[in-house]
Parts: sequence; C-alpha cells; structure tokens
Amino acid sequence: MLSMIETAIRITDKNVKAATIEKIIGFGQQLLEKPVLLIDGVDDVLKSLKPKYRLVMATKGDLLDQERKLKKSGLVDSFHHIEIMSEKKEADFQKLIRHLDITPNEFMMIGNSIKSDILPVINIGGHGIHTPYHVTWAHEKVETAIEHKNFRQVERIRDILNFL
Repeated sequence: MLSMIETAIRITDKNVKAATIEKIIGFGQQLLEKPVLLIDGVDDVLKSLKPKYRLVMATKGDLLDQERKLKKSGLVDSFHHIEIMSEKKEADFQKLIRHLDITPNEFMMIGNSIKSDILPVINIGGHGIHTPYHVTWAHEKVETAIEHKNFRQVERIRDILNFL
C-alpha cells in the first residue's frame, strides 16, 4: 500500500486526491485478506526433505508482509531458519551462508526466479534449481540460457526430489 501511495504522490506531483488514497488502501486491505495458495506439491516436498536437510526459507520483501504470508501458509514449522531479505544479491546470500555456518557448495537454492534466486547463488559457488512459475515479473526475467554444472531446471516442484 505504501509503495502505491508513494507512486500516486509522485506521478500526481503531490496532488493525489484523498479518494484515490482511500481506494489504494482498499486494494491493499483486500490483498491482505486473500488466502495464501501453495503451489501444488510444495507441502509434500517439504515433508520429504525436512528429515534429511536443514531447510531455509530465503525470501525477499517487506518483513511484516512476508511474515504474515508465511504464517498464513502453514509452513513455518517446515523450516530450520527463515531469512527475509531486502535484496537477494550475492552478498545477501553470502551473509546467509555465513550465518548458517556452511560453505557455498553446501547451499542449494530452489526458486522461481533465475535472476534473484538462482544466479546469485550459483555465482558464489552454490547450487540452484529453477522451478518456473506461470507469473514472473518482467524485471525477474533472464533471456539467456543458463549453462552451469550447479544449475538444474524442473517443470514441477515435485521433480526436485529426483536431484536430492
């Protein structure tokens, strides 16, 4: 909501009407009430991996919003550690790896964004499995094919079990 209001203020040269701000707040409140829908297979994969690995949720975004979504998902107990980052750059993943007291080669990121989930991890020596999602932000798209020994791509989240 805050970002939308800031944008409205900027694009109207500080002349945004109160009714417009009210409408933006209404959109935001509707979004907060929506249920969190899990990608098919996520719960099964987490249950399968949890006894074998230390699972970490590494996500980017507003702290309170990400915490809210994670609680609504019912997946909090699936993870050893939850890291909510303001950015997902190489330095952010290096900091996380240090916190976990592991080497980059012991870290695997599974995510739907090649640009912010997979490439930074591969670039620091980790592993990445890309699970495409039908909706991807334009700024997250990567046009070049990834050819790297530590990179895999799967069609469905359940398919990662073939690599682990």
